[in-house]
Amino acid sequence: MSRQLADASTSAENTLEAEKVSFLKQPKAVWATALAAVFAFMGIGLVDPILPAIAENLDASTSEVSLLFTSYFLVTAVAMLISGYVSSRIGGKKTLLIGLAVIVAFASLSGLSGSVEQLVGFRAGWGLGNALFVATALAVIVGVASGGTGTAIILYEAALGLGISLGPLLGALLGGWQWRAPFFGTAVLMAAAFIALIALLPKTPAPAKKARLRDPLLALGHKGLSTTAASALFYNYGFFTILAFTPFILGMDAYGIGGVFFGWGVAVAVFSVFVAPVLQNRLGAVKVLTGTLFFLMLDLIGLGLAAGHSAPAVVVLVIAAGALLGVNNTIYTELAMGVSDSPRPVASAGYNFVRWMGGALAPFAAAQLGEHFGPQVPFFAGAVAMVFAILVAFGGRKYLKAHEPHLVQHPTK
Repeated sequence: MSRQLADASTSAENTLEAEKVSFLKQPKAVWATALAAVFAFMGIGLVDPILPAIAENLDASTSEVSLLFTSYFLVTAVAMLISGYVSSRIGGKKTLLIGLAVIVAFASLSGLSGSVEQLVGFRAGWGLGNALFVATALAVIVGVASGGTGTAIILYEAALGLGISLGPLLGALLGGWQWRAPFFGTAVLMAAAFIALIALLPKTPAPAKKARLRDPLLALGHKGLSTTAASALFYNYGFFTILAFTPFILGMDAYGIGGVFFGWGVAVAVFSVFVAPVLQNRLGAVKVLTGTLFFLMLDLIGLGLAAGHSAPAVVVLVIAAGALLGVNNTIYTELAMGVSDSPRPVASAGYNFVRWMGGALAPFAAAQLGEHFGPQVPFFAGAVAMVFAILVAFGGRKYLKAHEPHLVQHPTK
């Protein structure tokens, strides 16, 4: 028995080592798509450091400014349902390029906005481009990456983490000079990504079977995928409460806010790439997911207690939350891509439709709660959302465990 456990441990560890080696040995098309994804994900946190400046310059309330996130993620969520329909007819490369072109156009228009209403509308258009690009980028990376689906997802999450960390940094560096500058900076980066994909990504033919508009919703009929998506909806509520509301309580300028969320984003990137795969292989997805959600609940409670009382404590807790979010991002994505029998682009579209609704709801709800009941309440509401995320995941654990990896066993001595 001891020999069998030792063999199992060696085999699993060899698999992990092989994935690490293959991680860096990727075709140019993978790196081009991943780099473009970094630029796309920078758009999520780009506005964080300049939210107070936008409110001041456009004479807007916290709730009105929070709609920059809500409009962006609401359109992103709904547009996820059409992303597979489009890409299955024109191919992944054309869909990526259309998404990038839409982002370039609306990021530029955002920088020209004369009112918060215009800015909210242009961010909604930006969300359409983001949906077309992000959903297709994951499918393209999974399709052309070497090393299997696990390696591809780690690459995707690395791009997500790097983009989320660099977005606030770029927003701070440019926004400290002029609040409109980050929007134009993003447009330039996305235009560069557009050119890179034209040059480096080979033509991706449309799939033999065309996706129907209702396919993502039908895919959610699978218990494993619906459990993953529903839990991720509540998880994303907490995620974007931290991202969208915290800048208003830090009392810092654009550079200070950008520095805090750069540290947060680095934690997201490091833990999503280097820690999440190890934990999942040792403990299993369900244990890691529920455990991390529990610690995120505690983190949100801590943020609620510190809000309005201790800015240093808020900074520490925000960066710590980044580590927990990084682990969960990878686990949720891997579950969504493998827990059901639906094609990956279809499963991804259905999953992202549900989970981005949490990102759409949280910023506006947090701002409303903060304005009416004080800065502590949004974080306590986020903690309650984590409780629901845990309950959903735990309730559907038998469907999620079908996706458990072969755990690394340690032989008894």
